[in-house]
Amino acid sequence: MPFARLAAATTPTCHIGLGLAAVGRPGYINLGRDRDLPADRTVEALRERTHDLLDAAYAQGVRYFDAARSYGRSEEFLADWLRDRPDVDDVVVGSKWGYTYTADWSTDAEKHEVKDHGVATYDRQRAETDALLGDRLDLYQIHSLTPDSPALTDKDLHARLAEAAAQGSTIGFSTSGPAQADAIRAALAVTVDGEPLFRTVQSTYNALETSAGPALAEAHEAGLTVIVKEGMANGRLADQYAPSVLKAVAEETALGCDAVALALILRQPWAGVVLSGAATVNQLGSNLHAAVVDLDGDQVARLGTLVETPDAYWERRGQLPWH
Repeated sequence: MPFARLAAATTPTCHIGLGLAAVGRPGYINLGRDRDLPADRTVEALRERTHDLLDAAYAQGVRYFDAARSYGRSEEFLADWLRDRPDVDDVVVGSKWGYTYTADWSTDAEKHEVKDHGVATYDRQRAETDALLGDRLDLYQIHSLTPDSPALTDKDLHARLAEAAAQGSTIGFSTSGPAQADAIRAALAVTVDGEPLFRTVQSTYNALETSAGPALAEAHEAGLTVIVKEGMANGRLADQYAPSVLKAVAEETALGCDAVALALILRQPWAGVVLSGAATVNQLGSNLHAAVVDLDGDQVARLGTLVETPDAYWERRGQLPWH
């Protein structure tokens, strides 16, 4: 598996990845993003910002980069960066299919993305991803699997994915919503010819939303690499918006709320890669301090009081505006 490359890495930040959701398109739901990105969000401006982030991440030891078909032009930006740096051969590249980007580079589109987990969408989007990333693609994930997704039961799709795995791709899935644990456990049961189909899982887990934790531990025990997304709760745990408990612990560590929030996830024994969703190089640098945060038992217990019910968390997330 390509994640063996990460296992062989020795930098303190090798378990932190860079997700490109916030910089591959002009609109996203992260709080504060209206200040983080240039007012003129042209394709070239965001291409340059993405490349700056990738350069900074790589220089600081980050070796996993995460894109998606629905993250605007994230795959294109990442592909350009890789093409211009042929000596960068030790990174792991992941992308996702299942959502189609529909905003046409607008921040106020009625719909920014459309979900479809059918075989036809997989075939189309896999071809689009291959045209951009080619053999640099290591991991292809079903985007936002939920318990009612047809991707859990579609045998034709499973056969397509198993064929891709046989040709060298690692196949994974991501989850979203209040029933993430149910989706993870259902996906763990999917097999083709008696072999598990999925080798990675990417789920939302943070100081406010921990409900997927036990299922992610089961996935880890089953041999899957666990990738954690939305560790900053779409900006709700950043310094400006952080709850007082998090601010107090951050002050005790002399680091930012973001570093503490991500460090809390890195403590989990099942967490293989924790994604930074930074939109600026300074944010990324602050995020990467998570690798050196040492939380004590009292601090962890206090942060544990921040947990919300899954329904409350995802209802709040669904209300975040696209900036």
